[in-house]
Amino acid sequence: MATKPPTPLRAKFWELPLAKLTPPEWEALCDGCGKCCLNKLEDEETAEVVFTRVACRLLDGETCRCGQYDIRRQFVPECVSLSLKTLPKVAYWLPQTCAYKLLYEGRPLFDWHPLLTNDPESVHTAGQSVRGLTVPEFEVPLEDWEDYVIEGDL
Repeated sequence: MATKPPTPLRAKFWELPLAKLTPPEWEALCDGCGKCCLNKLEDEETAEVVFTRVACRLLDGETCRCGQYDIRRQFVPECVSLSLKTLPKVAYWLPQTCAYKLLYEGRPLFDWHPLLTNDPESVHTAGQSVRGLTVPEFEVPLEDWEDYVIEGDL
C-alpha cells in the first residue's frame, strides 16, 4: 500500500492568520524547543506560572520532542492538544518564545525559528530549547518540583 506524500507547506504560511493554516502548517509552527513539555507550577492566588526543569515523562531530553506524540494523551491525559479553540485558554502559560503564542498575539517569529532558518537545529543552537536542562518527572517527587523552578522567562 502506497503512502500519501506529505502535503507541501505554503511559502511564509506563518504570516497568514492562524485560522487559515492547514493541519500540516499548524504542526510545522512548533520549533521543537520542548519548553511546553516542562511541568509547571501555578500560584492559585496570583495565577503566576513558573516552569520547572521537571519534564513530562514522554519528552526526549535530547531531541526535545515527544516520544509518543500521536498517542500522547493515552499516557498523559492532561496533555494539551493545542488548537485554535484551546489556544486562547492556554496561551498565558505557553513559553514567551512559542510560535503559537507569538502569532496568536500578533507578533513575529524569532529569527532563530527553524521555519526562518530552514534548520531544525537552530532552536538548539540559539539556546532556546530544553536540551540538556531537564530531569524526568518519574525521578522527582511532586513535592520537590519547587526545587527545580527555572528562574526568568522561557
